[in-house]
Amino acid sequence: MHRARTVAERVTDPELPMLTLADLGVLRDVDVVGDSHVVVDITPTYSGCPAMAAMRDDLVRELQGAGFDRVEVRVSLDPAWTTDWITPEGRAALAAAGIAPPGPAPSTSGPIPLTLLPTARQVRCPQCDSPATELVSEFGSTACKAQYRCTSCLEPFDHVKEI
Repeated sequence: MHRARTVAERVTDPELPMLTLADLGVLRDVDVVGDSHVVVDITPTYSGCPAMAAMRDDLVRELQGAGFDRVEVRVSLDPAWTTDWITPEGRAALAAAGIAPPGPAPSTSGPIPLTLLPTARQVRCPQCDSPATELVSEFGSTACKAQYRCTSCLEPFDHVKEI
């Protein structure tokens, strides 16, 4: 692994700082084009993600600090990011921080049907591991998370939505 990739893989997500961009699956590619020119490809967790500018700035700052004079960060939308790209280490870091990691992403091919019903998920409490949880709000502290409550230990917690 080249030095630029090692540096880029240490950059953390601004909204989930317990995860690196690599563990989140957002960091797609790091290519050294010249002596001090690096091109980094990242994929947003969803279109319009407000954290993309912070991710770009953090990557540029860290890579320039490591001696790469020219850092180009490109946004790659194809293929679209999926929660399946979160590494096992990233899932463990989420759970350790009290955030329920996502289950498998829904598998679809072709058009995705629009449903207005609540999403049914099997979410385990990251505090006590109980499956007895209930949705409090589909909208959490970020668009990627929903709020749940454990009916066993009564603790509230966030859950990263499956995408």
